[in-house]
Amino acid sequence: MKRYFITGIGTDVGKTFAAAILVEALQADYWKPIQAGNLGNTDTMKIRSLVSNAQSQFYPETYRLSKPMSPHAAAVADGIQIDRANLILPDTSNTLIIEGAGGLMVPLNNRFLVIDLIEQFKAEVILVSRNYLGSINHTLLSVAALNNKNIPIRGIIFNGNSTSSTEEYILNYTGLKCLLRIDEENNINKATILKYKAQLACE
Repeated sequence: MKRYFITGIGTDVGKTFAAAILVEALQADYWKPIQAGNLGNTDTMKIRSLVSNAQSQFYPETYRLSKPMSPHAAAVADGIQIDRANLILPDTSNTLIIEGAGGLMVPLNNRFLVIDLIEQFKAEVILVSRNYLGSINHTLLSVAALNNKNIPIRGIIFNGNSTSSTEEYILNYTGLKCLLRIDEENNINKATILKYKAQLACE
C-alpha cells in the first residue's frame, strides 16, 4: 500500500482539487483526518462528488471541528484537544490519499504540527504549490522542512496560471519532479478531474 500525504505551501492553494485528481487517477482511497469548519460540505464530500471510479473508498474524519480556524484553535473552541494517538490510519490495502489541513507548520495542538503527522504516518508527500508572488520562498521553505525530517517527497503539483520561470527555478533548485500543472478552472466537476487524470505523471 502506498500512502501519499497531500500538503500545500499554505492555505487555499488547491490541495482538495489536487487530491481529487489523485484519487481518480490512482483509484485510491481518501482520508482527511481533520476537518475544520464547513461541516455541511466537507472536503471528503467534495471529493466524493468529483470522483467517477467505483473503487475508491472514503473514510470519515477523526476530528470534525465546527470553526474554520487553525485546527488547534478550532479544537479549543469546541472544547476538545487533538490527540495524535487518535489519528490512526484507515485499514486499507489500497493506495491511500491523505489530505492535510493548510501547510506543514499548521498546529494540531500545542506541540504537534501537520509535518509531525506526516512523519507519524510514514507517508510520502505530494506538495501543492500555487503560483503567486512569494511562492518560490514558500515552496522552498516547505521542501527544506520536509528534507530536514527526511520525509520523502514524490513531487510537486503546480496550481494556477503557469509562471514558467518560477516553476523552473523551484524544480531546478529542489531536484523534484513536476507531477502535474493545473490551470485556473472556473468550474470543477467530474469532467475536469478526468481531464487532469490523463495528464498526471504519478504512478
